[in-house]
Amino acid sequence: MYATSASAPAPVRPHRAQPAPLGSGGPYPPAGLAGAVADGARLRRPGPNGRAPVSGRLDLSGPQGAPLRAAIASVHRVCPDFSAVQVLRRSSRSVLLIGTTGRTTAVAKCLIDRSPAWIERFQHEIAAYRAFVRHRPPVRVPRLVAADPEHGTLVIERSPGRVAALQRHPVEPPPRTDVRSVLGAVCRLNLWRPPPGVFGAPLDYPEQMRRYHEFGLLTDRDISDMQSLLHGLAHGQGQFCHGDALLSNMLLSPAGPVLVDWERAGWYLPGYDLATMWAVLGDAPEARRQISQLAQAAGPAARDAFLVNLMLVLTREIRTYESAVLRTMHEPDRPTGTDTRRPVAPATGEELRLLLRRLHDDAAMARRAVRAAVGTR
Repeated sequence: MYATSASAPAPVRPHRAQPAPLGSGGPYPPAGLAGAVADGARLRRPGPNGRAPVSGRLDLSGPQGAPLRAAIASVHRVCPDFSAVQVLRRSSRSVLLIGTTGRTTAVAKCLIDRSPAWIERFQHEIAAYRAFVRHRPPVRVPRLVAADPEHGTLVIERSPGRVAALQRHPVEPPPRTDVRSVLGAVCRLNLWRPPPGVFGAPLDYPEQMRRYHEFGLLTDRDISDMQSLLHGLAHGQGQFCHGDALLSNMLLSPAGPVLVDWERAGWYLPGYDLATMWAVLGDAPEARRQISQLAQAAGPAARDAFLVNLMLVLTREIRTYESAVLRTMHEPDRPTGTDTRRPVAPATGEELRLLLRRLHDDAAMARRAVRAAVGTR
């Protein structure tokens, strides 16, 4: 966090070590498409816990193989020469396959959950990759091979590199060089101005605030303060953002960072990507300081936008992980880390408790900064 003014500083949360990495308690590949787009051979090696990752063999037999057969058939409709080699991830919502198309190694993502919300997200991601074909962003993205929005199929090239972080909330501070590289890529992306009409605005700020207020996650004072900041930003210029700028959605390749998972890309208030990175780097105070400096460098308006984004991002994280607690209570035998659109839940209740406590501390810090910002307007 950073000071909104000289008279209202917000302290940086001291580093608090956690006992074990989030999501390291089971033999599952890294969550997110980044782990799939990176070198698939890494997934076949034993993980840090000494156990081999989930098997990637193509078992198409029996009822369990039916979704996989359907996924492969869906890929063949748009990419007939795709030859599946390995299953990288299976969940209730999608299947990730690695294979080849001619001389190219590719990753196929096939949607299983046909609910309207997930279809819309998947179609948004496909639209982003298609837009990148004609309007190249200033960052590296996997090349689009084929896509079928109607049947929920996306095929992209596999990029070399390693995932910047295997967990949504990394426990160990990332190396400084990695942070510098990732922040540089995000800042270049945020300065990009794609042609009007190519991308929309995925986040309805007033509606999101209303929903969180109804859930009891934002107080009346929070809403009043955030609305005051939004009023001052009403005539400002939006910023193009990735929308899910997690380190687990970034590959560090020899040619520079590669960003994947574009299903939330679009126009936001300035600083949304920075707020996302700040929220998940709770155990990297130096990285947070760099992010805070970048967020306030453009002046009070950029600072206010960053604070509004930060309040919403932290509130989302709190709600998501509190929901994970309830799911754990009702589904104790469900393995974690198999669904990329849900955060990888901590392996123990103590880890989850520490994470939630940190998120609540961060939200309180952001709340104080928002109120200080309102007082300086």
